[in-house]
Amino acid sequence: MNRERLMNILLAPLVSEKSSRIADDHRQFAFRVARDASKPEIRGAVELMFDVKVTEVRVSNVKGKTKRFGAVQGRRRDWKKAYVTLAEGSDIDFMVAE
Repeated sequence: MNRERLMNILLAPLVSEKSSRIADDHRQFAFRVARDASKPEIRGAVELMFDVKVTEVRVSNVKGKTKRFGAVQGRRRDWKKAYVTLAEGSDIDFMVAE
């Protein structure tokens, strides 16, 4: 896989109560990923960027919400979410102190 492509797969970590709970209980981390990313690409991107071993990747396509501002109706973009399970002994720490 192309290293440059892998660097553009992960868009942002998803930090919420649910993602914190599954990270503590099951070593799973949630990421917002590119819409055209495949499971092997997501696995490669996480292993490359965080130097961990990934055992499983699950993806979910999230539909954008319909929103309105007065008479103008619009819609937010669809996006893709990935749940990445890490191997025993691996961990990702998003809070890096400098």
